[in-house]
Order: sequence, then structure tokens, then C-alpha cells
Amino acid sequence: MNERVYPVKKKEILELRIEKLAFGGKGIGKIADYVIFVKEAIPGDLVQAQIFKRKSNFAEARLLKVIEPSPLRQEAPCPYFGWCGGCTWQNLSYKEQLRIKKEQVDESIRHLAGQEAVQVRDTLPSLNIWGYRNKMEFSFSDRRWLLPEELNNPLIKNDFALGLHIPGTFDKILDINACMLQSESANQILRIVNEYCREKELPAYGIRSHEGFMRFLVIRQSHANSGIMVNLVTASREPELLKPLAEILLKNVPEIVSISNIINLQKAQVAFGEEEILLAGQSFITDKIGEYEFKISANSFFQTNTVQAEQLYAVVLEYAGLTGNEVVWDLYAGTGTISLFLARKAKIVYALELIDSAVNDGKKNALEHKAENIRFIAGDLLHNLKGISAKADVIVVDPPRSGMHPKVSEFLADSEAERIIYVSCNPTTMARDIQILSRTFRAVKVQPVDMFPHTYHIESVCLLERIK
Repeated sequence: MNERVYPVKKKEILELRIEKLAFGGKGIGKIADYVIFVKEAIPGDLVQAQIFKRKSNFAEARLLKVIEPSPLRQEAPCPYFGWCGGCTWQNLSYKEQLRIKKEQVDESIRHLAGQEAVQVRDTLPSLNIWGYRNKMEFSFSDRRWLLPEELNNPLIKNDFALGLHIPGTFDKILDINACMLQSESANQILRIVNEYCREKELPAYGIRSHEGFMRFLVIRQSHANSGIMVNLVTASREPELLKPLAEILLKNVPEIVSISNIINLQKAQVAFGEEEILLAGQSFITDKIGEYEFKISANSFFQTNTVQAEQLYAVVLEYAGLTGNEVVWDLYAGTGTISLFLARKAKIVYALELIDSAVNDGKKNALEHKAENIRFIAGDLLHNLKGISAKADVIVVDPPRSGMHPKVSEFLADSEAERIIYVSCNPTTMARDIQILSRTFRAVKVQPVDMFPHTYHIESVCLLERIK
């Protein structure tokens, strides 16, 4: 049997010209037609890279150095860029980020879904490209990742960190004093909590040892009124250790309206828990999307970029083309935020969602806003779809990153709906699902929406119409 011949060898060092970015943010270079992915490289770079993974049709290489930088490169403004796993595209101009996101959606829907006639609009830019997140989650760790300039500093202790994860590591945290994706008031909270925990020697929780006290700091801020919620997640129930911290925070950050201690006794490293103890203020903040105001508690789901969510929903409504007479199915409805917007212009909306707690929140939202034409249905999606007697005129789907189950796609393809609006956070799985739907529907137009500037993440809204 002949041994497979590869164009490259493991550990081989190559020079590559980066042609474009793949979805996920890795640069693409080629030897003949053999694709090589290089993390942290951008289009136009000439790089030196070393192969570390090799497959029959592609390889992955580690960036060693940029020999000739791309004219598209710019200096990243964040001092933690290249270490933190967050904003991996800060070194690209925002204009180029938008162009690449459109290109990736376009390629997916044309080549993977086979929808050549589709119109892909220019990416809808975020109105704010810094400070746009209304929620940030920071982790504590007893294993601090030291930056090169920190390695030989005897004043820096490596057994405490509050910040963000280093890519590829689950237990080491990069200690930071600010994040450019949140407000300056939120950054002030981050610094105060960090300093207080060090001074009072409150130990950081260790993922390996399962010992320590402080686990997470979660900061949520309303775009509508700037009110801030602070959640301090701990590994044991000792709220008296945090009450002085709550007083300091209230004194120094006037926007704070809620401070809670969340108790997580489980080993699972998640920023919610079994019990919530209110340390100061009220148990919620309020925010608005469009004309709708929402109460947001510690564990509530809410769109992370409030302003851009309003633009996203406006596209959904535009594509839905509702006149007031339609029966609408809203699938993967979550807490029913999209359902509220649809209900204004629909006859009735059936909101289907698997998770009971999300459905309960959705019912409260509908009651609060007097949306009496929304019917929430909890449980397995496919099972519940088969039980709806009212045929849909318009179907809206907003599935998770993994997309829809093939059986759901097949069911929708067999429906009598005139239009399907597909809201996606992954152009690859959207293209896969549209390929199934294309048996009876055709993709007419797609609107990419940038919800997360400086990252590879891209939302898109696709209008599919029944083939006559």
C-alpha cells in the first residue's frame, strides 16, 4: 500500500503569503492548492510559519514571524492584544473587518449552500466599536499568566489573577486592569475588586485544586440608563467578606444599582450558582431594545450589544414583511425578544423554545408589554412543531451556533410558509441548513450584521422565499 504523500512535513518551516481569513479568524495561505491555516496572520502578510498539524487537504501552522506586514495591518490599541483571547482583529482596520465578514457570509451561502443568485448586502456596522458590550465576565484564578515584562518582577505574585483567559489554557488567567469593550465605570469596578481582594487576601479559586473563594466577577450595564449590576461569584457562602467591598463600590461608582453574591458550590466553572444574596441595591437592572424595556437579573439572557440588537431586529422585521394578518412561528425563541417585535405586526406568534427558564422569562416579558398574541411553547422543537395546528405564513429561526437539526430543516422545507427568516451566528451551519431548505425555498438576500467588532464573530439575517 502506497504511503500518502503530503505537500508539507510536520515541523517544516515555510514562507507563506496570506490570501484571506477563514471563518474563525485564521489566515489562509496555500502551497499549490493545499490550504495552510495560520493563526494571527492577516491578508497580505508574508509570514514565516511552522507546520504543527497535517491533514490530507489542509495543514495548520504556528506563526513564527511576519516577514513583510500587510498594508491592512494597524497597531492594536489594547495593551493585552495578542495575549487575551478576546479581540483578535484589533490589528485590522474596522472597514476591512466589515469587508471580510461580508466575504465570509457570501462565500458560505454561494459555495456551500449553492445559492448563486442571492444578494449579500454590505455588513451593517456596529454604531459603537469600543465599549459596546453590556456584559463582561472576568475569572479569578490562582494561576496567573505572566506577560514577558512581568516574568522577572519580584513584586508580582503568580497565585492571584482577575481577568480573561489565555487562548488554549483553561486554568491560567491574564490579570488585566481594563477592557476596551466595556465602559470606564465598569473598568473602575474591575480595578476596585482586584485591589480589594489582594488587600484582604481573599484567595482566588483554583480550577485544578478546587480551593479558594473568589470565582467570577460579572459586570452588566444598561445602555438605556447606565445602571450597573455587579455579581461576585464565590465558592462558599461568606457574604460578610464582601459587604465592605460592596460599600466601597457604591461609594466610588455612582452608576451601580445592584450588587449580589452568587454562591457556586459545584466544581463546574460557571458564573452562576445555587443561591443569590443581595448585598446592595435591587436585584435587577433595566435596559431597552427599541420601545421595549426589560428587567435583567443576574442569570437573565440579554443581547450583549444592545444598540446593535435593535438594528438586527429591524432587519428581521423588514424581511418578515408582516401586514398584521400572518401566523408566525418563532423557533429557538429564547426569552421571546424577537417574538415581541414580531407580535406588533403579526396576527399571532408561536414562540418555541427548549429551555423552561427562558420560556418563563419570555412569558413575563410578554405580560409586561401586553403582547397578548404570543403563545409560548416549551420543550422539544420538532415534537412541538408537529403539534401546532395553525399553519405558518412566516417562520423566523434563530438557532445556536451548531444550526438546526436536519429533521427540523426538513420539516420546515415541507411547511406551507411563504417566507423563512434565518438569523445566524455561524455562516457555515446556516449554509448547510439552507441547502436542505433549498428543496422548496430560495435564498433571496442576506444582511450581515456586526454585533462584535474586532472579533471574527458575525451575525447574519437571510430571507428565504418559497419557490413558486
